[in-house]
Amino acid sequence: MWAALRTLGAGGVAEMIERNCAQALRFAARLAAGGADILNDVGLNQVLVAFGDAGRTRRVIEGVQADGTCWAGITVGQGRTAMRISVSSWATTDADVERSVEAILRVARR
Repeated sequence: MWAALRTLGAGGVAEMIERNCAQALRFAARLAAGGADILNDVGLNQVLVAFGDAGRTRRVIEGVQADGTCWAGITVGQGRTAMRISVSSWATTDADVERSVEAILRVARR
């Protein structure tokens, strides 16, 4: 946190947090439109996504990690295996979110 404040200043950190939260909402909306289940109320920078059953969700996560466009981890949300997307970088752009969504949905359709 100290490095972020030192580099970006308080206003820059606030702008980054607001942007990352908006990007998480974009992830959720686009993935839901693509048929994924969003398991959380996206109020901050985290999105929990399921792609049907636990086995399929695990396969999608592994495929996304192998694809290399973005990285998302595995978690459990509301008792379901889920992909956890965490948007938390000053460098993440809306174009990055779109590329990542496209990659995730491409892997999920396989």
